[in-house]
Amino acid sequence: MNNAAPALNLEPLLDVQAVNKSFRKPDGDDLVVLENVNLTLRPGEIVGLLGRSGSGKSTLLRSIAGLDPPSGGVVSYLGHPVLSPAAGIAMVFQSFALFPWLTVLENVQLGLEALGMEPAEMRTRALKAIDLIGLDGFESAYPRELSGGMRQRVGFARALVVHPNIILMDEPFSALDILTAETLRTDFLELWGEGQLPIKAVLLVTHNIEEAVQMCDRLLIFSTNPGRIVSEIPIDLPQPRHTQDPRFRAVVDRVYVEMTARPRGEIRSTIKSERFPGSGIGTALTHVSSTVLTGLIEAVNEPPYNGKADLPVIAEEQHLEVDDLFPAAEALQMLRFAEVEGGDMKLTEAGLQFARGDTDERKKLFARHLVTYVPLAAHVRRVLDERASHTAPKSRFFDELEDYMAEDAADETLRTLISWGRYAEIFAYDDNRQAFSLENPA
Repeated sequence: MNNAAPALNLEPLLDVQAVNKSFRKPDGDDLVVLENVNLTLRPGEIVGLLGRSGSGKSTLLRSIAGLDPPSGGVVSYLGHPVLSPAAGIAMVFQSFALFPWLTVLENVQLGLEALGMEPAEMRTRALKAIDLIGLDGFESAYPRELSGGMRQRVGFARALVVHPNIILMDEPFSALDILTAETLRTDFLELWGEGQLPIKAVLLVTHNIEEAVQMCDRLLIFSTNPGRIVSEIPIDLPQPRHTQDPRFRAVVDRVYVEMTARPRGEIRSTIKSERFPGSGIGTALTHVSSTVLTGLIEAVNEPPYNGKADLPVIAEEQHLEVDDLFPAAEALQMLRFAEVEGGDMKLTEAGLQFARGDTDERKKLFARHLVTYVPLAAHVRRVLDERASHTAPKSRFFDELEDYMAEDAADETLRTLISWGRYAEIFAYDDNRQAFSLENPA
């Protein structure tokens, strides 16, 4: 029996109402990261926030933690607005965030020192937290002496030691190898299910769909640019959950379907045009190498898929997570090499032709589609054709892109275009001179 089973009849510990978050761009316009986000978190719940990079999940977590106030809306904890870090909310980070000059015990005690606790009580509680998360005997070790998994356990102990009502987890397992992450997740879920953790609820940010389905009671799916909650998926499966259980796979399939859904009403796709904030040359590109695109086309073309693959299956086979698979699928869709809908990827006739072609045929086909379906590629090629020198500085296009998107998005867009353009051999790029050209670099 899970002692931490969701008590949905209880008042929320956390209530997020109409939260917006925006940042000022260099041109003075606002970049909207979060828009009209609403969520609640009740005692006994583990709620997952799932979406791609750029969907504002970590930004939302920082607002909930009181580290970065929202631009609009209200975050309430126990009925009171969160205006600064709240005593009952603790956070576990992806990067461990340990002080290398402090021992395990000293790192865990940090939060208690801020509470002004007596040294004897502080030590007792810290030792108990260290023992709880499986690091008994390592109290005097320094972070450099620990493995990645052990360091993350210290991060968990540091969050748990203050006995918060809510723990916010920001990609807590993503920096770990697969086996270590699985062990730590399992240990955490066992302690949670047995009621041994001194917490009441968890809010988990992740890119890993299977991890989210394994851990959470419900999932909130985020779109991108700006981040909105576009779908909520309850997960009514008993713990422990097994990844090969047909019911588990059914939930995973539903997540993929929701994340690749076409717009319906207010629910908008995270893999189609919403990703692209501008039109024409203002289309933002997520960096995916031509090698990844080629490999994905080949994988979908081969048996047993023969041109049409279930995204969860191909993701597992190719070891791709959300931030790897979706940008690749999106790029293939934009280039008209594949169609993505209902959690499936189907190669178009051009995609099948690409899969069958030799290296030279693939390059020529990719070049045609790049110039035809990516307006920025056609724009760069046209500028190079028209100039007598057949060269143009990168800054010439970067400045144009900043009218449509933030600086980092403009940089990623050009980096992607350079990679694709080199593969297609429609132009060359000299990184030393920061310039495009039609000639091969010397």
